[in-house]
Amino acid sequence: MSEEDLSKRISVTRLALYLYPLGIGAVGINLFFLSLIFSWIGWEVMSPYTALLGGVVLGYPFAYPFAKHIRYLMDKADGLLD
Repeated sequence: MSEEDLSKRISVTRLALYLYPLGIGAVGINLFFLSLIFSWIGWEVMSPYTALLGGVVLGYPFAYPFAKHIRYLMDKADGLLD
């Protein structure tokens, strides 16, 4: 692969920004269901809006490692890791 082709690769940070909306939803749903599980031991159930706010805050930190994995798979598919 040429130097020009390598410079056109999408960065992990940009890929994580593209995956951020999915991270918001995934983290929000998981926070809500986690609060339902903790309600069995007496904790309050988190409102869906609070869970969504938690997804907004934690969505990018959870999307970044996933983006690193996707970048790894893309590099492997391009033959850069052989």
